[in-house]
Amino acid sequence: MRLRRGPVMQAWRPLLHRLPKVDLHRHLEGSLRLSTLMEIARRHPIHLEFGMGTAELEPLIRFTASEPADFHRFLSRFQLLRLFYTSEEAIRRMAYEAVADAALDHVRYLELRFNPAALAQTRGFHLEEVVEWVLEGVEQARREFDIQVRLIMTIVREENPEVAWRIARLAAGYRPQGVVALDLAGDELQQPARDLVPVFRWAREQGLFLTVHAGEVGPPANIRHAILVMGAHRIGHGIQAIHDVHVLRLLHERNIPLEICPTSNLQTGAVAGFHHHPLPDLYRLGLKVTLNTDDPSISDTTLTDEYLFAMAGMGLHWKDLLRILENAVEAAFLSEEERRILARRLQQEIQAIEQSWRLEG
Repeated sequence: MRLRRGPVMQAWRPLLHRLPKVDLHRHLEGSLRLSTLMEIARRHPIHLEFGMGTAELEPLIRFTASEPADFHRFLSRFQLLRLFYTSEEAIRRMAYEAVADAALDHVRYLELRFNPAALAQTRGFHLEEVVEWVLEGVEQARREFDIQVRLIMTIVREENPEVAWRIARLAAGYRPQGVVALDLAGDELQQPARDLVPVFRWAREQGLFLTVHAGEVGPPANIRHAILVMGAHRIGHGIQAIHDVHVLRLLHERNIPLEICPTSNLQTGAVAGFHHHPLPDLYRLGLKVTLNTDDPSISDTTLTDEYLFAMAGMGLHWKDLLRILENAVEAAFLSEEERRILARRLQQEIQAIEQSWRLEG
């Protein structure tokens, strides 16, 4: 799956690591440290059909280069990860570490999404409890690291409508605590979104932003439905739009951002390789594309990696990456004033990096 390490990657990695970044599409459930999972398994009675050493656990959590790319195989990781949401301490720690790891990769603004039902289900926690624990972990990390965080609550397509409504109401109720949006995820190949349309329309009326996973492995028509029927402000992935000129026109006319996650797209089988990824074409068509991680621990990636793959694997240049970073700032679920402050901060940091780079060169 990964690019071979070559001179381009070796030369650019330090600079891209230093680059202040924005990640709009990162799942808490896919951002768990392997060491933390092993520690949780030792502390709590988790019944697994394999040993608990790193060698046994890692290939079940992380998508390896040797296994075939497959959308449902990728999604199956989340069923295993649900076993580890064992306690208040574990969930708070997972949220803290997800934010800390992003900050250590020089992500300055993060939108972290999570599904309260997934976190609550295995141990029978109340949805309100797990939301509070996530908020506490995020707030602790935000205080300790140089990062701004907003939260998105996720509903999966196969969710019971009653639970979906509860999540939407929770998201609306926690807006003062930094919950800014509602997300639709899950199996877009087998689960249509029509039963959840009223939930998302209601959420938009309450002032929440909406983002919908659509057009990753599913048809471009899913993107059209997400925008015109559900009212999505952003599209998660959306790369299949490249196959439908009418959907491309819709995205362009409405200035709908795409949350693109290249490594994840390879592992789900949405694209055959970095050199086949449509991101450069979508970018050159003038669409508002952004670069994101999706599930860093499952994909074994960082946002630095995603920027590097866009450069070394897709042929984008430094100035292209900076424009994509600007897109992410413009697409952030923030107020106009908050976006201006974030843009100013990133611009100052980038200018300092470029000045240092010229002096060092």
